[in-house]
Amino acid sequence: MHGYQSSTSLADKQVMKHLILVTAVVMLGASALADEFIDYGKQIAEANCQQCHAILTDDESRHPEAPRLRELSERYPIDTLEEAFAEGIYAGHPDMPQFEASPEQIGALLAYINSIQARN
Repeated sequence: MHGYQSSTSLADKQVMKHLILVTAVVMLGASALADEFIDYGKQIAEANCQQCHAILTDDESRHPEAPRLRELSERYPIDTLEEAFAEGIYAGHPDMPQFEASPEQIGALLAYINSIQARN
């Protein structure tokens, strides 16, 4: 076996370590932002949905006709709910209140709903 010497210099190795560190910091920052966005969606669900719907991974809906948010993906692709939220949900269960939200609120709510889906 012939000896192989890496042509990677010490400076190159330091640059690579720096790039790996920067990448990790960016990914952690993006993850933290995603977590904040999901938390914002949970707050929206608490304020607008929990009166009827189960909004957590282990609670029950207070209204018999209100689906658990964690099971919505069994009925609908979650990304298709964006339009319904944008137009304002007027139906669901017969006494469901009208819900209107900004695009940011809709995105946060859908991110939260997606994060709690029961996965098989």
